Amino acid sequence: MKLFVGLGNPGAKYAGNRHNIGFMAVDRIAADHGFGPWKKAFQGLASEGRLGAEKVVLLKPETFMNLSGQSVRAAADFYKIGPEDITVFHDELDLAPGKCRVKQGGGHAGHNGLRSIHAHLGEAYGRVRLGIGHPGHKDAVAAYVLHDFAKADQDWLDDLLRGLSDGAAALAAGDGTRFMNAVSLRTAPPRSSATADEKPRATPPEPPAEDSRSPMQKLLDKFR
Repeated sequence: MKLFVGLGNPGAKYAGNRHNIGFMAVDRIAADHGFGPWKKAFQGLASEGRLGAEKVVLLKPETFMNLSGQSVRAAADFYKIGPEDITVFHDELDLAPGKCRVKQGGGHAGHNGLRSIHAHLGEAYGRVRLGIGHPGHKDAVAAYVLHDFAKADQDWLDDLLRGLSDGAAALAAGDGTRFMNAVSLRTAPPRSSATADEKPRATPPEPPAEDSRSPMQKLLDKFR
């Protein structure tokens, strides 16, 4: 069994915030893969279903971001799931908008949700880092992450969420490469070398062959 955790803050006020992209990710997975209804549990909302051969629990902590570890620990203890089978979806300031990276273990880089999970579970759990970009100055970070995505962000955001859902079964199976390939097919699809309506280039005419006849031969040929 695997535990997928989406990080965010509860309530309609925060629903569209950049900080809530983790909630958005597990919501899309639940909707696309026929998971059960969200139910109150573990100081959050939980939904159960299957991704490929794996049984998966999706969790959205409702403790607010900086206490997320309480909810994650409660779910992990109930299902007896170790950190190696937990994956956390969270916003990442150090990645460009729409970029995605998979990471197992490591530091929390100052992210309050990860900091709380570290305190309750250690650092061995996996994470899916979802790029939201950086406002440019550390003093602007709090307002930036607690602000809704702009309208201009909606296309790349939808592509990213679709990609996460497409690759969710691979992620549950532990195949990070296949998961990232699924995300990339949505966020950076391969471009055709030529557009469909591009006309083939005309082949230039060959230059006329050089006339090697002698002046006398040319004169004789003229009167034939």
